[in-house]
Amino acid sequence: MSLGVTSRSARGISAVMALISVGAVGCSALDSAKTGAKKVVRQRSVFSLATGDCYNPNNGASKSEEFSVEVVPCKEPHKGQVVGDFKIDGQSTYPGEDKTAQIADERCPAEAQKFTPDAWALPKGVDIYYYYPTKESWATGDRAVSCTYSKEAGTFSGSLKSKPLTADQLAYLKGSNAVNEALWTNQPEADHVEDDFAGYKKQAKAVTAALGTHLTALKGIQQPETAKLRAQLKEAADAWEKAASAGDTDAFYLAYDRAFAGIDPSKTVAARKELKLATTVPADEAEVWAG
Repeated sequence: MSLGVTSRSARGISAVMALISVGAVGCSALDSAKTGAKKVVRQRSVFSLATGDCYNPNNGASKSEEFSVEVVPCKEPHKGQVVGDFKIDGQSTYPGEDKTAQIADERCPAEAQKFTPDAWALPKGVDIYYYYPTKESWATGDRAVSCTYSKEAGTFSGSLKSKPLTADQLAYLKGSNAVNEALWTNQPEADHVEDDFAGYKKQAKAVTAALGTHLTALKGIQQPETAKLRAQLKEAADAWEKAASAGDTDAFYLAYDRAFAGIDPSKTVAARKELKLATTVPADEAEVWAG
């Protein structure tokens, strides 16, 4: 599972111009020319992208730099949608590509959650990408980061903007997202607890706190399957707390095995169904817990 967002593309500084010349050609060539002409008309500078825009990149989602994109109606097949944006403040000089990407890594997930609170409802293969300033565009005053949900392989149709959610749905998702964020943003780089015991205990402490918030929110949802889930998560929270306070690695492993199993996303499906939320576990999460 990816432990954060992936930097895929940088903001360009030049406009792209395309010229279509149509001569005495056959019908297929004319149709192709019309399609190309429509694409040209839809070209928009990456500087002018707005939240909600659906688009097709000209250079591919995984390229390092993009100058313009084709903005299309969301009902048409497309590769990405802008789900949020923000400006980089507090930097008098260009912070460098790595630092700029780090800022986007940290802030884009929160922007994406505002647009689509339930990541389970996203089409398969959609991930977070973003456009951010280059050194050259920074010099012209560019400070904007455009956060997007995009699909590197294939396309999807329709807007990813979440429909209005009930109070119970919002309460559930806020807590669930907090637990997921606490788990993965605090994931130690070391593969083995023995190599970073303090780091793994820090992660356990963060997950314990997030579960506490989640459990408080779930207490206000008076539905049977959600009540069952709350009881299960209470046991998981106790195990995470024991892992956070473990005196040695053996004690940590003993608690961690129960703690990690306790937040297996497959155990939330019944409650999600009850709350009328998406019920298909994302492939990357399913793989981690199957592992």
